[in-house]
Amino acid sequence: MALSDYSSMSSLNLEPPKIARELVANSGFLLARLGIAFKSRALARVELEGFEPNHYSVLAILAEGDRQTQGTIAEALGLDPSRLVNVLDSLEERALIVRHRDPLDRRRHVVRITPEGIGTLDRLRALAQGLADEFLAPLAPDDRETFHRLLLQLAVVHDPSCFVED
Repeated sequence: MALSDYSSMSSLNLEPPKIARELVANSGFLLARLGIAFKSRALARVELEGFEPNHYSVLAILAEGDRQTQGTIAEALGLDPSRLVNVLDSLEERALIVRHRDPLDRRRHVVRITPEGIGTLDRLRALAQGLADEFLAPLAPDDRETFHRLLLQLAVVHDPSCFVED
């Protein structure tokens, strides 16, 4: 519902719909609801730029250089390998990645990011940071750091792939 819809509701003495108190008191519910809200904003913004969220994820993985086969990329992202092929095809058409057969195992494809891919990754990073800054704007910088630390603590337990060594 747009902000203007709420203003017209108030002129009619109507209040915006409220969520049940017991749901608002449930941290899991709030986390899920905020996750959905952030995801919908991010999808809309990324699509406006002509990309999809998996483009950013794949380029970020390739920029780190430690997962270079299609299989390891699919596993890291939790994507079906056939879905990943479509994502890689799209990135390859834009000259953001290159794929070739692994000389040690001809069944595998090795994937590398191109210089153009690095430039696009920088754009997508800025977009992602801007979205996060906008979404987390109500929190003070110290609270953002605490919030991130707590999210990471939960993520490492519930999704061990989020664990990264410094």
